Parts: sequence; structure tokens; C-alpha cells
Amino acid sequence: MSLLFNIPIVAKNVTESGNGGFSMGISPFMLIILLVVIALILLYPMYVRLIQLKNKTKEAMSGIDIQLKKRYDLIPNILTVAQKYMEHERGLFDEITRLRSAAASIHSDADTIGKKIELDNQIASKMGQLMVNVENYPQLKADGTMMQAMQTYSEVEEHIAAARRFYNSAVNELNNAVEIFPSSIVAAMIGIKSYPFFETDETSRQAVNAGDYLK
Repeated sequence: MSLLFNIPIVAKNVTESGNGGFSMGISPFMLIILLVVIALILLYPMYVRLIQLKNKTKEAMSGIDIQLKKRYDLIPNILTVAQKYMEHERGLFDEITRLRSAAASIHSDADTIGKKIELDNQIASKMGQLMVNVENYPQLKADGTMMQAMQTYSEVEEHIAAARRFYNSAVNELNNAVEIFPSSIVAAMIGIKSYPFFETDETSRQAVNAGDYLK
């Protein structure tokens, strides 16, 4: 019987449940740790997905920049040839040059890509006007250097259109993740924002067929 008094009493380590059974107690600290671990398990995949989409969008934006630079590098060559024949279009030349300089000086990122897209649409529109006006200058249309430059410009425009489609697709995926719950909460926590789409107006889209004006 004396052995009974040597058995450790464990009643202090358990709490009696409402149905007559016993359950182990969990301290508030352990409960907080458990909740944090569960939250990390749930949120980490969203974090990884957002980072992947952000990097994909930045890659697409870099592709846009590469193609736009080709356009910006080509425009001075076109204007140099055109100025020999189109003396009355000086105002249009100056406007294109101003827009080109402003757009080329912008380093694309989440905060500046919207402004660059706006300027580029204006450039495409003005270049479209220039191509239409070429119709009034038969000698310019017959200039071999001008024809080659305009053909190259049309090819660059096609590459820009392809890069724009890839960029818009990446932006669509990212914006959905940023704006839709619950990944929107993670995006807000780590500072990932929506990106603007690269949209063009009808005049800008028509400028892609620049070579048609030299036929």
C-alpha cells in the first residue's frame, strides 16, 4: 500500500473535460506559435506565386524596352531623310523628336511604365501622320534609303506588337493575383502593385503597316 503514495500525481497536468474525460492543456504562447506556423504554410505559396508573376512582368517589360529602343534609334534616320523633301513638316518633325527624347529618357519600372506607354502611343500616332504625309511627296517615296528605313520600321513595329502581347498577358496574371483575395493581402504586405496594360489607340495600330505607304 505504501507504493501508492510514491506514484507521482499528474492531475495538475491535465484538465477535466466537460464530458468526464481529460485533455492536455495548451499554453497561449504555444497557441500563437501554432497559428503563426499555419499562417506561414497557407501564405507562403501565395508569396512565391506573386514574386514569380512580378518577375515575369518585369521580364516582359524589359522586352518592351528593347523593342522600343530599336524604334527610338530608327526614328532619327527616318527624319533625316524625310527632312530633305518635307520642308513644310518641320513642326511634325520637332514634335516627334521631342516625344522620342522624353520617352527614351525614362527607365521603365512599376512607377514609370504608365508614362512611357503614354509617350510611346503619342510617338506612334505622330509617326502614323508622317507616313500618311509621305504620300504627298513622290520623290521621297522613291528614295531607296527612305524605303529601306520605313521597311525596317514596319518590322520593328511588328516586334513591338508581339512584345506588347506578352507584356499584357503577364500583367493580366499579376493584376489578378494582386487584386483578388486572399493573395491581395499578401501583395499589400510585400508592396507588390498592379501594372498598367500597354494599350494602343486605333491610330497607333494603323502605324504598324508603315511599309504600305511606300508602295
